[in-house]
Amino acid sequence: MPVEGGSSSGPAQAACHPKQKRKAHSLSILHTNSTEERPPGVQRGDMVEGQDPKLPLSIRTNLLDLFGQIEREFENLYIENLELRREIDSLNERLTGDGQTIEGGDPTKGALKTKASHSTSQLSQKLKTTYKASTSKIVSSFKATTGSRDLCQLLKEYVGHRDGIWDLSITRTQPVVLGTASADHSALLWSIETGKCLLKYAGHAGSVNSIKFHPTEQMALTASGDQTAHIWRYMVQLPAPQPSPDVTASCDDDQDSSDREEGEVDGQGPCEVPTIRVPTANLKSHQGVVIAADWLVGGRQVVTASWDRAANLYEVETSELVHTLTGHDQELTHCCTHPTQRLVVTSSRDTTFRLWDFRDPSIHSVNVFQGHTDTVTAAVFTVSDNVVSGSDDRTVKVWDLKNMRSPIATIRTDSAVNRISVSTNQKIIALPHDNRQVRLFDLSGARLARLPRSNRMGHRRMVCCTAWNEENQTCNLFTCGFDRQAIGWNINIPALLQEK
Repeated sequence: MPVEGGSSSGPAQAACHPKQKRKAHSLSILHTNSTEERPPGVQRGDMVEGQDPKLPLSIRTNLLDLFGQIEREFENLYIENLELRREIDSLNERLTGDGQTIEGGDPTKGALKTKASHSTSQLSQKLKTTYKASTSKIVSSFKATTGSRDLCQLLKEYVGHRDGIWDLSITRTQPVVLGTASADHSALLWSIETGKCLLKYAGHAGSVNSIKFHPTEQMALTASGDQTAHIWRYMVQLPAPQPSPDVTASCDDDQDSSDREEGEVDGQGPCEVPTIRVPTANLKSHQGVVIAADWLVGGRQVVTASWDRAANLYEVETSELVHTLTGHDQELTHCCTHPTQRLVVTSSRDTTFRLWDFRDPSIHSVNVFQGHTDTVTAAVFTVSDNVVSGSDDRTVKVWDLKNMRSPIATIRTDSAVNRISVSTNQKIIALPHDNRQVRLFDLSGARLARLPRSNRMGHRRMVCCTAWNEENQTCNLFTCGFDRQAIGWNINIPALLQEK
């Protein structure tokens, strides 16, 4: 998770949790100024690149030795696989040669060679079995659903941020553009068709952790590690679409992508684009990192979620704080609003998520749900009055708003789940994982597909968030990760439902 961003007027407050998950310490995220002192407990991965290491020499030496042992194990396995492959190829050539020699040769020699060929065939089969067994340990977790070809195709890559991307969103008004929120203290707006950066927002002094667009106007809401949320107006003009090369791939491409260097990106960053530096409204009542924010139905109020264990409700026109929603025992991780009703759901590291009801102006009820055993990373509404929650306990649960005593479906995965999203029309859940995978499920918990991840496409580091776009009879899914890029995918819904 993010580390609190600083302010230009003074050092930032420490925002670190003793049980902070592994991924928070492995990324240089949500930092502010390289001159800030590091709070106790924050690891080197949370600091700005270029600072001197603070770990004791003995610990660093031990870590290097352990990673060296892991590297040698993989090298040995890789060499063994290469040798087995060469033996298989050599035996296949011998089998081909034996078949040619038997024709027209001496019957006795032919019989002997047939027997030898049979023996060689058995050995070849044994070697193939051994080769498959030795490699299955590596690729077994990457297998896709059987017959899931041509379900997901790469649409466009959006490259230009200088640090990891925490969140993304699609505008709800014309022109339809993609917005990304990054640890590099900026939010960018992109042309979906061309992948060109159209506008930059640089008003925050800390990492931008969330971005959401107004339901009817050209306004954006961003939350930041500088303890504020900003509302800002934008105006963009879409460039003419350009033909793109055929880079489609099926969802069962299981090649790994770890051989690319860390931080290496394809393509060029955005050139000089219009930049907004002053927000229309500055919401600054929190005492910690503002990790997420969203618009209530109608767009006249917004809700923010913070590491100070509270969520705040603001009036957009006056920037006035209306309510402070307290009750969570630990830092909040996400907040989401219902698309048609005045309902808010907040999730937290205390393993719970809470449903806040503002439909009755005189009563603001709250319900607590304890369906997970680890941090609830996100909880989102669907148009069919469901709540879908994801957690670091490697499960995703689907709840019915009319009866939330127990989930109606539970999805178990092999990796922690980050900010999920649910498509409006088809009700498909997109799960971004720590292990760089993105998987698709329906609301009943049935697995539909997995997005490609190969040497040529897919994320190279943790996938942080997903967002759907179902405009103009198309169904696109957008993903972002800490490899500094966002990716657009075209989802073949008829084929996906047929596969189901």
